Amino acid sequence: MSHRSWLSCLAWLTLVGLLLPSIAQAELPTYELSIRDGHFTPPQLEVPAGQRFKIVLKNVGQGPAEFESTPLRVEKVLSPGVTTFVVIHPLRPGHYPFFDEFNPQLPEGGILAR
Repeated sequence: MSHRSWLSCLAWLTLVGLLLPSIAQAELPTYELSIRDGHFTPPQLEVPAGQRFKIVLKNVGQGPAEFESTPLRVEKVLSPGVTTFVVIHPLRPGHYPFFDEFNPQLPEGGILAR
């Protein structure tokens, strides 16, 4: 293999290595969750167990919101009007609560993995 061919191959492999994570993430099952003043819509997400997934979080309320789950070890603070996401690792079957730490007196939401 010539030096030029080797460099072309190395450049191609580098490009593939950079693109694969974003392509793989784009193919994750995605669920939307809106937060308005401590209330989650929908209040529960049902997901397949054993599979990574993405939750798109939208703060549609007037104040800040925080998506937090102690069992999932995830927390994300959102300013009003912000949309962001979290990627959740594969879960065992079960129920995983989440809440808005700015409104702890309100009912929790949850993820049900089946």
